[in-house]
Amino acid sequence: MKRNVKSPAAAKPGWKLPRIAAAVLTVVVVATGAYWWRSGSHADARTAVVPTAETQVTNPPGSATAVTSPAFEKLKGKWLRPDDGYILEVKSVDDASGKLEAAYFNPRPIHVAKAEASRDGASLKLFIELRDVNYPGSTYTLTYDPANDQLKGDYLQSALNQTFDVFFTRLPL
Repeated sequence: MKRNVKSPAAAKPGWKLPRIAAAVLTVVVVATGAYWWRSGSHADARTAVVPTAETQVTNPPGSATAVTSPAFEKLKGKWLRPDDGYILEVKSVDDASGKLEAAYFNPRPIHVAKAEASRDGASLKLFIELRDVNYPGSTYTLTYDPANDQLKGDYLQSALNQTFDVFFTRLPL
């Protein structure tokens, strides 16, 4: 009682190659899209450069756009919030206007809607407002602690309307 049964692939030998080619093409398209998403220009759109409401500085053509004092230079760098692994990157600070260029990662970029630096006497302050999915106006109000080289302050988690004491430590370059 032997049956001679042909497999579907044996019935249509011409279909095997187009199926493999379609699968390879699908993998290439998905991999290209993933690469573009990870390294594409969308990450730049999540970086904010926001002047304070108090001052808007206009520079003459050919002049430097940001003047940073030695005090504000201390704020520049990557900062890690050790309790959750969030990273705050301060790229530049304009001493005259308080304009702060900052990025925030969890680990993907979170949109920084507002970023300001200011002085309160001898203290350096940072204010960061996040507006993104799961971050509807959450804010950081931080003060630079030179003795420990840390940013310390409050995090307002606006979705829960709760405030938490937080600190950031500087990441080595």
